[in-house]
Amino acid sequence: MTNVPPAIRRAAAAVRKRRWRTAVALVAITGAVAVWLVATRTFPYHSLNHDEGVYLQQASMLLEGRLFVRPPVADAFRPWFFIEDGDRLYPKYSPVPAAIFAIGKLAGGARLVLPGLAAAILTLVALVVREVFDRRTGLVAAVAVLCSPLFLIETAVFLPYAPTAMLNLTFAYAYLRADRTDDLRVAAAAGAAIGAAFFARPYTAILFAVPFIGHACWSLSRDFRGALPRQATTAGLGLAGVGLALGYNAVVTGSPLLFPYEAFAPLDGLGFGRRRILEHEIEYTVGLALRSNALVLRSFVTEWLVGGLLGVALAAAGIGVAVRRGLSARAAILAGQVLTITVGNVYFWGNFNILGDIDRAGTGLIATHGPYYHFDLLLPVAAFAAVGALALFDAVRRRADRSLSPQGARTAVVVVVLVSALAVGGVTATTLDGKLERNEAVTETYERVYDPLEDGTIEEPAVVYLPTPYGDWLAHPLQALRNDPGFDGDRIYALDERPFDVADAYPDRSLYRLAYRGTWAPHAGSPQGARLQRVDRVAGETVALNVSVGVPDAASSVTATVTTDEASETYVADTVSTASEAQLLVTADAVRLRGTGWDTNSTVPVGERDDIELTVFVDRGPGSSYSYRLEVPVQAENETVRALTPSVERCSAIRECGGEAAYLPERAPDGTFVRTELTALDRKRD
Repeated sequence: MTNVPPAIRRAAAAVRKRRWRTAVALVAITGAVAVWLVATRTFPYHSLNHDEGVYLQQASMLLEGRLFVRPPVADAFRPWFFIEDGDRLYPKYSPVPAAIFAIGKLAGGARLVLPGLAAAILTLVALVVREVFDRRTGLVAAVAVLCSPLFLIETAVFLPYAPTAMLNLTFAYAYLRADRTDDLRVAAAAGAAIGAAFFARPYTAILFAVPFIGHACWSLSRDFRGALPRQATTAGLGLAGVGLALGYNAVVTGSPLLFPYEAFAPLDGLGFGRRRILEHEIEYTVGLALRSNALVLRSFVTEWLVGGLLGVALAAAGIGVAVRRGLSARAAILAGQVLTITVGNVYFWGNFNILGDIDRAGTGLIATHGPYYHFDLLLPVAAFAAVGALALFDAVRRRADRSLSPQGARTAVVVVVLVSALAVGGVTATTLDGKLERNEAVTETYERVYDPLEDGTIEEPAVVYLPTPYGDWLAHPLQALRNDPGFDGDRIYALDERPFDVADAYPDRSLYRLAYRGTWAPHAGSPQGARLQRVDRVAGETVALNVSVGVPDAASSVTATVTTDEASETYVADTVSTASEAQLLVTADAVRLRGTGWDTNSTVPVGERDDIELTVFVDRGPGSSYSYRLEVPVQAENETVRALTPSVERCSAIRECGGEAAYLPERAPDGTFVRTELTALDRKRD
């Protein structure tokens, strides 16, 4: 090559550069398409991690220029992981990931940003690894990340780990390029990126950046005057990002040093000792931290990395190759990240929480989402796996060239590459398929629950009262059902805690109630179905609820229990044949059950705001008895009773009643049915 004219060498180099860029672009496009398919087919209703709804709600707020929302009714509109501050609510998370998701909303749909994130991450991985090693290694590293289940699944959901990784990778590339070129503009970009990453997830950014900080100190020690302008520029803009985060804290929490997540749960943070969020509390000891993080790392290397243990073996070999060749200061940054990310996460109890039952594998969010707190570990592991794979490839090629004819050498190399690709690809495909199937099973359950909302029966504008299997939160778990920040969309979603206040806040809207049947466990295929019930509102001096229920001839007896907050009465039907019809009469201070075959001279007192329960128990002998449970919200004021259509459950056992046994007409056994009619006897409408 020494005799080749410089012009030809430059032309050849330009061709190689273009080919590399084209290859990286193909990898990025492939990743974008793959993530889009996973996002739209596997997560159309979002995932088991209900934090997605928090970020999407926050993205909508930012698009309207809001840091807070002010619900029209207190306690009825609080979204999951939102903090109450007087009459306003704000999310516990930083707005940076939400701002990135908002870009997709501006483009026509939040999911549009996810393929862009995927393409950006893969491109940046190739660029970072090229800066540390060479183009070929960068390309292989990008392919390794693309084929990692953790990347494909976590980038396809609206969680902060992929957006933060994109910011971290932008910092890494800009820092390394500035270190090579001494370009202050690129150094400024590095500072801005790591500042934004800190704002997004402070601890994640710190763990990623510590090896770079070490490299910066090393470069200053070698050439202080030469490196100072570049490093000062990066540090200055990075600290500006820190200042921006502290300023945001001051606005929303009132203190620069009080982060929103701490305002939500003061003991939900870093460190050992007592950790708590809501009702979940543990003593996070060093021993528990080491054990849980060992399990998380085992999952990372066996299930969520390209090739599983084969990929880890290649990465270990790659580190050995890099050390043998003379580990450069830039390569040492990536090696250092393996240490800082791995060790640093031991200090964070979130890695215990994603495991679910620590003594039972396959539980917790790690089973469906992977070890997402270690997402940034993909970069160094993929980089050194690429080094190891290419070193192995080069060794095989040299051995073949020495031992075989040119044609035989080419054949041998192709065979080795194909066998290796099949081995790594087979492990990855099997693992990814299992992860996708687990998430798709959840989506199938979600489809059954959301189906009543999508069949076109809702008359808009409407208010929909939602069930609360996890407590008094919106979007937990039904995170696809979110309100506009102004609470003025075509559909308003509310908790069923203060139904009359919500109805009064929206007097001109139709009312509905969503209920489901079966324990809320989407990973186990439950609930089995859902029902959207139209809710009428009536008012008068006396409100009547006419009830007709299915009672089979085989029933031996039927009893009815009327329960209020004040008292309870149980009645026995005279005969089974007359027990299917009954009427509740509600006045401002009492409720009475009447009907043919019911001996009910007594009344049950009713409070000013009450939920009247009527339970009809049909005794068919052990194992075949069941009950109907109706709950009527009532409110009395100035001798006027207001009532809403009752919720209806059909329970195979009394213990099933209470929110998870919705009566589904299309799934009810033969002979069982419930029909209700709510009227005001004086015909006065609410």
